Amino acid sequence: MSSRALRRLKGKQRGQEAVVVEELTSPHGPDELAESEEEQLDTAAVDSALRPNGSNRKSKKNKDRKDICAILEMLSDAEKVSAEEEPEQLNVNKTSDKPLASVKKKKKKKKTKVKAENGQEPKAPDDNIDLLLENLEHSNGLTLQNDCSGCDRRPVLHVEHRNLNPETELKKYFGARAVLGDQRPRQRNRQFHRSTWMTSPKESWPRFSRPGISMTLLESKDGIQYFTFEHSRDYQQVQFKFLDAVESMDPNNIVALLQLNPYHIDSLLQLSDVCRVQEDQEMARDLIERALYSFECAFHPVFSLTSGTCRLDYLRPENRAFYLTLFKHMMFLEKRGCPRTALEYCKLILSLDPDSDPLCMLLLMDFLMLRSRQYDSLIQLYEDWEEHRNLSQLPNFAFSTALCHFHLSQQEEMNPEESDQAKDKADRMLQDALIMFPGVLMPLLDLCSVQPDATVTSHAFFGLSSQIGQLPALAELTALYIGRMHSLWREAAVMLWLEESVKEVLCRIDANDPLVEECRNKRKQRYQSAPLNIHRHVLLSEIKEATSSLPLEVTTQPVMGFDPLPPVDSVISYTRPARQRVGASNESTLSLFFRSLLPNFNLQISSRAVNVWGCRWATRTFNSLLTP
Repeated sequence: MSSRALRRLKGKQRGQEAVVVEELTSPHGPDELAESEEEQLDTAAVDSALRPNGSNRKSKKNKDRKDICAILEMLSDAEKVSAEEEPEQLNVNKTSDKPLASVKKKKKKKKTKVKAENGQEPKAPDDNIDLLLENLEHSNGLTLQNDCSGCDRRPVLHVEHRNLNPETELKKYFGARAVLGDQRPRQRNRQFHRSTWMTSPKESWPRFSRPGISMTLLESKDGIQYFTFEHSRDYQQVQFKFLDAVESMDPNNIVALLQLNPYHIDSLLQLSDVCRVQEDQEMARDLIERALYSFECAFHPVFSLTSGTCRLDYLRPENRAFYLTLFKHMMFLEKRGCPRTALEYCKLILSLDPDSDPLCMLLLMDFLMLRSRQYDSLIQLYEDWEEHRNLSQLPNFAFSTALCHFHLSQQEEMNPEESDQAKDKADRMLQDALIMFPGVLMPLLDLCSVQPDATVTSHAFFGLSSQIGQLPALAELTALYIGRMHSLWREAAVMLWLEESVKEVLCRIDANDPLVEECRNKRKQRYQSAPLNIHRHVLLSEIKEATSSLPLEVTTQPVMGFDPLPPVDSVISYTRPARQRVGASNESTLSLFFRSLLPNFNLQISSRAVNVWGCRWATRTFNSLLTP
């Protein structure tokens, strides 16, 4: 900017200040104000002169405009300051003859006193952005992440982002250097990936491209958001090819499909099961993480993992794959030795549909809480959900809650009175659990390699009749709990406590305690047949003690790893087109027989292509084909 323009601006400002300030303030005020304005204008002119000139004329014009705007803003700020200080200057000049500098110092002191008395500084308009966003989302029916900083108890299904990462738990066990030591030098040359909470992409993975999965917000009602995943037309065609590959019963077809579509969800789930059967746990876990990363990249902007208010309907096949991916990832974390991280995923799965609980996560929640020593959380869950879920009628909660109170009573930091109260409550709850579910004791002692007393084995209440006379649903729940929890009952202190409780139960039975007959009537009326979500949980858990107790209607039907026991009332968004069978009319009886066993069997093709070493070669090279 030229010096002439600066003079014009200064002269104009002097004229305005002479009219306003002389009427209100002492004669010393305008001179000092004009000098400060001249200094600001000079510094602005020097800054503009020192800036490098651009090559384009447009950039020079933009810079000149910015300089002019900056100068005008400084002049307007100076006018505002003078307007605020004018009344105070009048009062001070009337009462005293001190110079203007001392008056300014007093003003600063007064401002600081006002702030100290109020305790809060006046907030700028920008500081209220968070408040505006909260009001906006509440008005739209959307809720932010649960903020429990002001409350004493967090919600039962509260999920934290940092606990979804297994490295957080591993750092507590082994230290950050042992966990992140090998990863630090690799991060410099790694490829760009989207930041995610549940998984971290690996360099060995194929280049990510959106496979055709998206998430849609269906509705928001009473602060709850209902979402669903959707498949594009291209993804639907890949899904049809996957179903054809599954019916061919040849994993090489799935591998070939996965090479063309490296982030197809159902192919990743199915091949993960195949790798796990072949005892390649590392590859199986890697495939599940890849599927989880593909899902997380498709999340809706409003979808939150930690709010506890986002729902996914299990009746839709597109959503079921996300449930299964989370469940299998959780099981890998538990086997890896990260029960705290697995518990966080368990709460996440339950929060997606807590009413119907399609994967029956309540049968697993107590085990993960005990393994991660979250005793207070287990007691809170039992107390909050007992009224409307009747958790005491599940064998896992009846025994695990008693075991939780026992562990709390053994902690050294508890007061003696609190420890005695926890111990008494644990004794009472364990005795009630043994009376309600007598078929748990003998198989539990058998798996713990403990020989029971002769008085216990000879008693009719805990004998073979209690196990043989169990209803199918109760036998399934009992076998599931024993197969999963027997390792937590092997401690010496726990076994001594169990022995004392069994002796007390026998005394109560001999004394004709009315609770014994009441529990017998409850067992006869309930547990007639287990719902489908319990069967689905048993199949996914793969506990042999529980799998052997499944009913025939479950074991006789085909079970697919990518969609085990689908709901009867599924919501189908698109259907698979009818397959065309070539040459079906001219087939012989033998060909029809083989087609009934293998739907893709073709006599002409199979006569040229069948060879014995082909299947063995496919098995040997299966893992090598999975690498990108």
